[in-house]
Amino acid sequence: MLAILDYKAGNQTSVRRALDHLGIENQITSDPDLLASADGIIFPGVGAAGQAMDELSSGGLDEVLKSLIWQEKPLLGICVGCQILLDYCEENDTRTLAVIPGECRLFNPAWTEEDGTPIRVPHMGWNRVTLKKDCALFNDISPAAEFYFVHSYHPAPRPEFIIGETMYGENFCSVHGRTGLWAVQFHPEKSGAPGLKLLQNFHAYCLEAKNAQ
Repeated sequence: MLAILDYKAGNQTSVRRALDHLGIENQITSDPDLLASADGIIFPGVGAAGQAMDELSSGGLDEVLKSLIWQEKPLLGICVGCQILLDYCEENDTRTLAVIPGECRLFNPAWTEEDGTPIRVPHMGWNRVTLKKDCALFNDISPAAEFYFVHSYHPAPRPEFIIGETMYGENFCSVHGRTGLWAVQFHPEKSGAPGLKLLQNFHAYCLEAKNAQ
């Protein structure tokens, strides 16, 4: 079973529908015991980092998450859930979970498209991910695949945690983390077949990790 973290600031329903479509058992929950017993956790998010951190900390979910991550529970952060794994977010001047070194920054409005026009903020629409290192999430996904993005802030982790980059004016980190702790800035649950395959790959990793214990 995959647990979809419920912290009143996520995109839980869309993620649940995607997992249901794949036939993957799942549950939307904020129960620490259910999170601990799940094969893996999906940490979705839409909205503002400050509000999301307020929700997490008010219910103690911030410490629950950090504890499970240190115990190597597989976790996939999506969009705001990707940004909150870093140390700090410029949005709302927010101190975040600090499980991956780095910060989340507002897109630089001085960045331009290839034709010289300024980029639009938020970054909204379909774009590619160029992998900088191998990642199980992208097994059997074409390098030409596009994913759906909608965000004004982008992750900037320490270089050794960058897994994939996307071009929007300049290259920015769109996938970061380490094996078993992944974060994607795009929305796989809204990204058609490539996004569904990524979720399926995450579930497969969770089952392999469970069987290896």
